[in-house]
Formats: sequence, structure tokens, C-alpha cells
Amino acid sequence: MAEAEEQETSSLEESTDESEEEESEEEPKLKYERLSNGVTEILQKDAASCMTVHDKFLALGTHYGKVYLLDVQGNITQKFDVSPVKINQISLDESGEHMGVCSEDGKVQVFGLYTGEEFHETFDCPIKIIAVHPQFVRSSCKQFVTGGKKLLLFERSWMSRWKSSVLHEGEGNIRSVKWRGHLIAWANNMGVKIFDITSKQRITNVPRDDISLRPDMYPCSLCWKDNVTLIIGWGTSVKICSVKERHASEMRDLPSRYVEIVSQFETEFYISGLAPLCDQLVMLSYVKEVSEKTEREYCARPRLDIIQPLPETCEEISSDALTVRGFQENECRDYHLEYSEGESLFYIVSPRDVVVAKERDQDDHIDWLLEKKKYEEALMAAEISQKTIKRHKILDIGLAYINHLVEKGEYDIAARKCQKILGKNAALWEYEVYKFKEIGQLKAISPYLPRGDPVLKPLIYEMILHEFLESDYEGFATLIREWPGDLYNNSVIVQAVRDHLKKDSQNRTLLKTLAELYTYDKNYGNALEIYLTLRHKDVFQLIHKHNLFSSIKDKIVLLMDFDSEKAVDMLLDNEDKISIKKVVEELEDRPEFQHVYLHKLFKRDHHKGQRYHEKQISLYAEYDRPNLLPFLRDSTHCPLEKALEICQQRNFVEETVYLLSRMGNSRSALKMIMEELHDVDKAIEFAKEQDDGELWEDLILYSIDKPPFITGLLNNIGTHVDPILLIHRIKEGMEIPNLRDSLVKILQDYNLQILLREGCKKILVADSLSLLKKMHRTQMKGILVDEENICESCLSPILPSDAAKPFSMVIFHCRHMFHKECLPVPSMNSPAQFCNICSAKSRGPGSAILEMKK
Repeated sequence: MAEAEEQETSSLEESTDESEEEESEEEPKLKYERLSNGVTEILQKDAASCMTVHDKFLALGTHYGKVYLLDVQGNITQKFDVSPVKINQISLDESGEHMGVCSEDGKVQVFGLYTGEEFHETFDCPIKIIAVHPQFVRSSCKQFVTGGKKLLLFERSWMSRWKSSVLHEGEGNIRSVKWRGHLIAWANNMGVKIFDITSKQRITNVPRDDISLRPDMYPCSLCWKDNVTLIIGWGTSVKICSVKERHASEMRDLPSRYVEIVSQFETEFYISGLAPLCDQLVMLSYVKEVSEKTEREYCARPRLDIIQPLPETCEEISSDALTVRGFQENECRDYHLEYSEGESLFYIVSPRDVVVAKERDQDDHIDWLLEKKKYEEALMAAEISQKTIKRHKILDIGLAYINHLVEKGEYDIAARKCQKILGKNAALWEYEVYKFKEIGQLKAISPYLPRGDPVLKPLIYEMILHEFLESDYEGFATLIREWPGDLYNNSVIVQAVRDHLKKDSQNRTLLKTLAELYTYDKNYGNALEIYLTLRHKDVFQLIHKHNLFSSIKDKIVLLMDFDSEKAVDMLLDNEDKISIKKVVEELEDRPEFQHVYLHKLFKRDHHKGQRYHEKQISLYAEYDRPNLLPFLRDSTHCPLEKALEICQQRNFVEETVYLLSRMGNSRSALKMIMEELHDVDKAIEFAKEQDDGELWEDLILYSIDKPPFITGLLNNIGTHVDPILLIHRIKEGMEIPNLRDSLVKILQDYNLQILLREGCKKILVADSLSLLKKMHRTQMKGILVDEENICESCLSPILPSDAAKPFSMVIFHCRHMFHKECLPVPSMNSPAQFCNICSAKSRGPGSAILEMKK
């Protein structure tokens, strides 16, 4: 039995999926399942005629006059034998404690489910509808209505007697009724009426649109959305009515309320039931279709649609065709739609089946995404709703996503997703790596393997490294650079690389990678040797980082040969680790490198390498003549004789001139400039630097028979030697280039000198006068004398203790004070007095006196 029910449930789900929307990518809004257990047993022997729903339980009426109370799972909790014929309607109050039942044989029962309270009545005609007051549990609300040929209201009086009153009659059978709050809505053959139980007034009549349909075959469906909104479905027409309060000024003899139709539209199929869903509607439709083969009309599967009402039309949100048992034999009147407001559950009732429609939750949404292979969206939805989902786990969805990507051949995306999905689960990581190995895609997952937290087994990393080593040296080198050395067994990988180098010993990528592996293994000597062989730029960084200076003492030539600039900087920065003497000795056979090293050493400190200055003369002369002269000028430890000998041997004139002048042989230096360089300007400059009259004489004598030299002397000699001395020695008739210009320049220079002297004289006189005035003003100022001042001669207070006695004192401008009698009497030859203390100095601040007498 259970297996049969499961098969039926699955077939229902499959059939609903095979709706018109089956090819659409739109997600369904509802999910369906059959109400089984006790319901299955009931409907095997009987047929459902009506049902009503409470939040706590269900009440099902059958064609054999039975009423069953069921739990929400469909299990039977109570059974009532009401009548031998069909139950037409069941009604429950809001509390679920009182139930009303009516049947085809005219029986009406209203009774308490948990009390002995009961009402029985049998009418002489079939009673089609019954509705108990929603608040029937209250003693003041003991009311219910029944409908057959007329609508009767039953009320219990104060003596516990029931009295009835006719609310409506004369328009055919009453076939539908719904009671909400103080309003009762019912439908007869002519239309829908609404009655206000409080004011005892009928407030509206909504006529039936399509009168061609038999009301017994296509009954009206009524549904209260709230206390003032009634939804009417009849035939293919839907109307939404709003009950509103009438303004007092409009009352007159009219009811206090009126009804306004706020929305009205037509549907494609016949309506069997309506229910609200937020601001939308759930609509159960009876469908008839025409067979293409026989061209005869037949009953198709009923549809359950969710629609969005608009003022004059509607928008379909979703539509599902339902395969209920016996749908081929059912009519429109055989279907009913009941709903539970609290849980948004919708019950589709037919004679042989009861199907429950539920709003899809997040688990259902994820199911649909997975079914459509939208794994990324499913994973995102699960992450957002991880606290509310019950049937799914983020990890399971993620693993399914990875498998899906692998099956599609999107290995790189699958590997990238592993980072997010597998997280810190080392076991899952290792499992996925082996899966990638089986399909030959270890390279795809290698960039995304965890390297810190978690850390996988070394075998995993070694397996990937071996994969790269067999087919991709560059990729292997990249992994070695990026992966920490403690992830794998370094010695195993080193041996593997060495084995490959036996086949290709000059492969630079493998050699460089082997050097890095040696570095991880702290085998710096082997790493350094490979770096030097490869002339790799990281060799200096390796030496500095790991302090390998003791290992490079015998590799200095290799380092210089690779990059002499960096090598020299490194050696000079670490003199304490590799001495200057050691470096010079190692470079003895490579004098060009020796020169580079000693040159930079000299630039840093002129005195550190003084013992090698003699050697440097030859090195500069051989490899770097432009820096020889600056070296000779800056060095104080260079042997001048040796330098002169080398420069003369190599005919280095400028350097020889400098050395001769430095050794005091200026005349020979000048002669070399004149004879070797033939550069009068340089000769003049040299004579100016030496500022020696004999040199100027030699220069004039050498130049007197050389007109170009004479021109140069005339242009530059004016400020150092009297030009007349040169002009007098010029032979008559000698043609001198630009003589006129030279003479004009001499005159201009002379005039300029005169102007400069006059200007300087004016400035000097003005400054002297200004300073003299300033000194005079200063000396004319008063000088403070008080009891603390003393005579600089007798050292007694300068002021007498008795101020009444006359006294005399002398105060010099140098601020020294004397009693007049303590100063020597001035002689006739020198009447001026001078400060005894300042007399050793030249006459200045104390040369004049200020005499005070009293």
C-alpha cells in the first residue's frame, strides 16, 4: 500500500511538471502532494463530496453520508454517520469547536465537537449549503444559515430555543454561501447577494454574467479575502467586490453599506474554486479540450493558476495542470478548492482524490535550481538561507556543483570553486585532488590548493609537482617559487630534478629551480654555485639574505664577471667580512676588475686603499685615463715620481703637466703646455694659477715670435701683467691677428678697472663716514655709574661714601672708570689721556675720555 501511495505521489509531481510551462525556465510557485493515509482508505470505498479546512484539522464529507475528521496528514481522528446520502456541505466556526453539516436528504446538524450541544432538523427538500456563525462559540452568536430553495437564518433565543427566519427565496436553489464577520454572501440561480447580519439588511445583488450555464453544473465559487472583500468566480468570470460604508448624507432609505466592484475579468476556463494568496489569487479551473483525432470534447486535467488581478484584466503568474484520480469523469461541480489561511495550504478536492498545494520554500527553490543544473544559483541561495533550509547542505550542493563542472569539462572553474566549497576540510581536498588525478587534470587544481590552513599530506603536493616535472618545467618552477618549502619532502623533489637534469643538463629552468630547492634545504653552497653558473640576478640577494660571504671568497672573479657594479658594491659594503687585501689578491689576474674595485674604494674613502695607490696609477693609465688626473689631484699617498714616470712613458701631457707643477717644476710644466699642447689659453690659465712673475716672463718670451700666442696674451694678460711689457717687445712689422680688437679690449679692461676702483672708493668713503657717525652717536650717549662700579686702578668704589664731598672721576669710552687722582698726570707733549688697561691696544675706543667733576 505504502509503495503504491509513493508511486501515486511521484506520478502527481511528474504530471504537474508536465504542464504548459514544462519547457519554460520559470520556477513554479507551488508544490503538490496527495493527501494520503486515511484519505486513501476512505476514497477507495467512497467518494468525496465536500471538505472544509481548519488550522488544526480537516473535515471531509462523502457521497455515502459520512463526515470524517482528519489531521493535516490525512489520518482519521473521528467519524460521524450523518446520513445515508450525500453530504452537501460542512461548516466550522473559527474556534474549530462547532460544526454544521447538511445533506441531500434534507438533514441539518449543528453540534459541538467537544460538548453535548446539538441541533437536528430535517427538511422536506435537499439542503445544499450551511454556514455557522464564525463566532458560534459565543453564546451571543448562536446563529447559522441553511440553503435549499430558500435561505434560512437560525438563531437561538434566550430560552435555548431555535427560531428561524427567511433571508431570501424565490430565485432558485441556494448553492453556495460564505460567512465572514457580520456579512453573509450567498449565490442562487440569479446572482450573488450579501446580507449584513448586524443591520438585518441585504446590501447588494451581483447578477450572474453568463446565464446560459446551468447553475447546478457550474456552481458559483465564493471566497472572502478579508472582512470587506469578496471574490466571486462563476463560469469564466471573476469579480472582486469591496464592501464600503455609505456616507451619512447618502443614506436616506438605503443600506448603511454598499458594494463596489474593484476588479472584473474573464478567464480561459471554468472556475471551480478561488482562494486568496497575499495580493494574488489562486484559481482552480475545470478544463475541457477537443480531441484532434475524434474532434470530440473531453475532460482534461484541472488547472491551478496563480493570477495577479488588475482592474479590468489579470496577469498569470504560474499555471499547473494536475493529474487527479478520475479527472476524465469529473465535472466542474465535482471540484472544490479549500484553503488554510494560517499556513497558505490549498486543498484541491475531487470525488476520488485530495491534493494539497503548498507554497514552495527555500528547499524547494534549491531543488528546482539543482534540477535545472543551476548549481551556482543553488549554492548562493543555500548560503543566503542556511539558517532556514532543512533538506539541503551547502557542502553537498557545492560538491554536486564541482562534479557538474567536471562532467562538462570546465576543469579550471571546478578547481577554482574548490577553494570556496571545500574550505578548510583537508579530507575533502585530498579526495578532490585524487578525482582530478583520475581524469588527468592535476594541473587545473594546482593553483588553488591550500598552502597554510589547512595543509594537506606532503604526498598530495609531491604528486602534483611530479606531474608538472614530467610535462611542464615552467609550471613546475612556478609552483616551487609559490609553494612554501615545508609543504613537501624537499629531498624527494631535489632527487627528481637531478634525475631530469641527467637527461638535459643545460636546462636553465631546471637548474634555477634546483637552486631554489637547495636554498629551501639550506644548502646554500650548491645554490650559489648554480646561480653563478646561470649568472642569475638573485645571486647577490642570496648572498646577503643568508650571509654567504665566507662561501664567495674564492668566487669573487665569477661575481665580478657576472655584474661588476653589484659585486663591488656588495664587497665594499661588507669589508668586515671580506677584506680589501683578499679582494685585491683574488683579482690579481683580472686587473680590469681590480681597477673597478679600487676605483670605487677610492671614491668612498681616499685613505682606505692608500697602500694600493701606486698600483692604481698603472690601472688608471691602462683602463681609465679620464679618471687618472682626478685621482692624482685627490690622492695624498700617490708617489709622484712613479706617477710622473708612467705619464711620461705614455705621453700623458696633461697629467705630466700637473705632476711637474705639483713637484715645483712649473717652468717645465709651462714649457710642455706650450710645446706639446700648443694651447695658449691653457698656458695663460696655468700662469694665472701659479701667479709667478717669472712664469709670465717665460710665457711672453716663448710667445713673442708667435702672432696667435701674442693675440691670446693681449686678450688675457691685462689684469695680471702690465700689457706695455708685451707690446714693447713686439717686433715692428709683425702681423698680429685681431690686434686692433685686442688693444681695444686692453683699453676697455683698463677703463673697467678705473671705474671699479672709483666705485670701490666711493663705497669705502660712504661706509667710513656712516660708521664714524654711528661711533660718534654711540660715544655721545650717557654712561650709568652707581655704587657697584669701582676704580680700575685702586679698586675702591668709584663713588665716595659721602655724596656731599666733591669728587672727580674719568670714564673712558671703553667703559673703564678711574678716580682722577689715580690716573697719571698727562705730559705736555701728549696732553691726551688713555685708558691704562686698553693702552696696549691701538688707539680706539678708549682714545677719548669723558671727565666728570662735581
